[in-house]
Amino acid sequence: MVCCIGSLGKTGIAGRSVATNQQINSVVFDRDKVWPRFGFYACRLLKPKLDCMAPATTLPIVSKSKFAELTIPVPPLAEQRRIAEVLDRAEALRAKRRAALAQLDSLTQSLFVDLFGDPATNPKGWPKATLGDVTEMVTGYPFRSEEYVTNCDSVRLCRGANILPGRVDWSDLARWPESKAAGLADFNLEAGDVVIAMDRPWISEGFKIARVQPEDCPALLVQRVARLRGKKEMPNAFLFHLLNQPAFTRHCRPTETTIPHISPKDIRSFAFPLPPIPLQREFARRVTAVEALKTAPRASLTELDALFATLQHRAFCGEL
Repeated sequence: MVCCIGSLGKTGIAGRSVATNQQINSVVFDRDKVWPRFGFYACRLLKPKLDCMAPATTLPIVSKSKFAELTIPVPPLAEQRRIAEVLDRAEALRAKRRAALAQLDSLTQSLFVDLFGDPATNPKGWPKATLGDVTEMVTGYPFRSEEYVTNCDSVRLCRGANILPGRVDWSDLARWPESKAAGLADFNLEAGDVVIAMDRPWISEGFKIARVQPEDCPALLVQRVARLRGKKEMPNAFLFHLLNQPAFTRHCRPTETTIPHISPKDIRSFAFPLPPIPLQREFARRVTAVEALKTAPRASLTELDALFATLQHRAFCGEL
């Protein structure tokens, strides 16, 4: 299944019978010619071609007829199976690292509830505040996609496609010319910032919110992405885990449209119990300790991602 509207090229393989809507092209391979797992990995490499085929609009779309014109390499079936098995093993290692990081994330969420209780029920009886009261929120700049560049000395753009649950992912990278970045300082990202994808904010993996890491900088914020920073001494660590609570999800129910979204008003109007600053700082201190535990698996995942990209490239160039 290949997404051909919006987040072009996102690809999945069905593990059971499913129904899809018009945003997805479902590819059913002839098993006498293409091994499905091989076809899945081949389709994941179609994104650059899809990007070139889509018209330069706010919502890029590739028609079914244009998609059908795309080609993939078709080596002998035995070779396809071998390539798929190699990539499956590499993908399994990546999944283990992601699972380890997810367990540490669940630990910090448990720490949050232990210290503060459920924001929906406010068991501590703290006074309430809204995000508009206690955060600085900025939404991104409307960069024109036809002016994106590819040279490495340009500035990365943080789009909704780059924000995944708990992390910023630069595999789908867009850049802006350094010469045109003057005057855009208000949209700079800093380590510790909280970023939220405002379009399609909920995916199967979870809510698309992340904290910016030092390695994610420098980068500029794109429209339909929100950046939040705590004010009045609120630690961003507390803010990030507050917004990962079910209470925030219930508050920001997506509108019933083709593209569910969160509005700036939705974010600013979220009311929650406001713990004392010393307790927020204690939580941030504990989160820092957990984050230190994530350093090794995060570095390992980065290495595995690079290895996987190399294996995938070699596999479809006939070098694996």
